[in-house]
Amino acid sequence: MTRSTLTHLECGKCGESYDADRLMNLCPACSRPLLARYDLAKAAQTLTKASLAEREPSLWRYEEVLPVRRDDACLKLGEGWTPLLHAPSLGAEIGCANTYIKDESLNPTGSFKARGLVMAVSRAYELGVKELAIPSAGNAAGAMAAYAAAAGLPAYVFMPSDVPMTFRVECKLLGAQVTLVDGLITDCGVKVKEGVQKHGWFDVSTLKEPYRLEGKKTMGYEVAEQMGWRLPDVIIYPTGGGTGLIGMWKAFAEMEQMGLIDAKRPRMVSVQSTGCAPMVRAFEEETEHAELWKGAKTVADGLRVPAAVGDFLILNAIRRSGGTAIAVPDEEMLTHARTMGMRTGIFPAPEGAACLAAQIRLLKSGWIKKDESVVLFNTGTGLKYAHLWA
Repeated sequence: MTRSTLTHLECGKCGESYDADRLMNLCPACSRPLLARYDLAKAAQTLTKASLAEREPSLWRYEEVLPVRRDDACLKLGEGWTPLLHAPSLGAEIGCANTYIKDESLNPTGSFKARGLVMAVSRAYELGVKELAIPSAGNAAGAMAAYAAAAGLPAYVFMPSDVPMTFRVECKLLGAQVTLVDGLITDCGVKVKEGVQKHGWFDVSTLKEPYRLEGKKTMGYEVAEQMGWRLPDVIIYPTGGGTGLIGMWKAFAEMEQMGLIDAKRPRMVSVQSTGCAPMVRAFEEETEHAELWKGAKTVADGLRVPAAVGDFLILNAIRRSGGTAIAVPDEEMLTHARTMGMRTGIFPAPEGAACLAAQIRLLKSGWIKKDESVVLFNTGTGLKYAHLWA
């Protein structure tokens, strides 16, 4: 058995509690995301700074605050513990010496989606799920297909028909059944819902089950550990469904309760494309929820999410941290991908380059000070988007 201290599930909106070992999607009471809760006092007894020094270099090092109970259900392809790279050359060029890049492109299937899907699929496998389904703009589908293959489970993927060929080929090669849909990820979600009702598939959509969030939160644990348990001043994160931003915010609260960090929090910055910016609009309009973005269009497939089920959780994290939300044009993403590549040796996805574009804008406006520490998330490899620069 793992050392998981999972106790129950709690609705992120209405606060209702549920049995952690019951297979669930959204809260039955209000149809909002469920959050995994732990016995943090118990977790703190073994999840210590000293013990972590002896653990495996993967996200499973944080097992006390992860939901999988059985060792045999922990699927492993080498996910997590990605490098946090200081970028002095890039920092010198943009005027922010303490610039760091968390390079998620080194995860299995080339993106941070591996973190969320390893946890979702492992937990679903542990709870007896027989078939999995997901709507995806690209990287999430590849990650789900990989872990479904590792578990020996059938996987059904629904993708917009215009996603880059690389994503489709990856899913098919990993054994998933791929269906292309004329429309956006939200339209793919409708198809998955139909399949769930007709065939009994388990839906692992963003925040429509509790455990992708738990995998994504490990980015927050890693940033803290890799920075000597002192969080940066600013975290800049490309936001589609926003699971990683919500997850990191949850991780910081857990770490403080366990005595691993103090009460200081980074200012959380949500970055979107000007062609699809529902969170930015909601932040600027000071609303709790983000309305559907009509006509969503961007070269960054991971940002082409016109509606997020966890919108209120994203906006809450941004506001409570004193952060902000900013939209950048696709042209700036593509330009600054080259800047990042030439100054760091990292071949970023456009979503990662969007973070640099946002940092440059926020430095120019004075919102970020030149002496502040800033962590950018490169969420995936640029290799899957090579056609954009060819």
